[in-house]
Amino acid sequence: MFDHTKLEWTPEELSCSISAERIEITTKPGTDLWQKTFGSASADNAPVLQMSSDEQYFKFETKVTFDTRELYDQCGIVMHMNENTWLKASVERENDEFAHFGSVATNHGYSDWACTELAASVKEVWYRMTRRKDDFLLEYSMDGKHYAVLRMCHMWDCDKEVSFGFYACSPRESSFTAVFTEMNYEVLSESDVVL
Repeated sequence: MFDHTKLEWTPEELSCSISAERIEITTKPGTDLWQKTFGSASADNAPVLQMSSDEQYFKFETKVTFDTRELYDQCGIVMHMNENTWLKASVERENDEFAHFGSVATNHGYSDWACTELAASVKEVWYRMTRRKDDFLLEYSMDGKHYAVLRMCHMWDCDKEVSFGFYACSPRESSFTAVFTEMNYEVLSESDVVL
């Protein structure tokens, strides 16, 4: 069961609305999550709203609705341990025609980005994160029923307690509101976590 009272901000609290059924996060300009790869850019200032769990097998799900406005505006789910270790899945605005739909895994201070193009008209996505010890599976759905694999990866330094939840950011001089609903957190058994 998802318990919104366990959520905490990292690195700083934003003005937002939080309830058991709905979370609204309005971004601040100049915020992002990215580390080093393909250039020297390094950013770890996107506020994330997370809860922690030491359960070795669990799944976390949510729906996010958004109306991004400028290049690189993005929102989705995140597992953020520190600036060198984190995982995210999101839709990132490119222009009025398309967005980038993908995920980033950051290990040992280096990010990667796996993405594909998505029509800019898409304004809502469902996400699911499943943990199997220090391995993670990210899935997405366009209807909340049928899920497809977005990424499967190993995360270093995530063998015990992890923090996970929601994020939204605007790397440029922009701001928008992301709305998260249909939140669910469920502890699983090892046999439940299969691909």
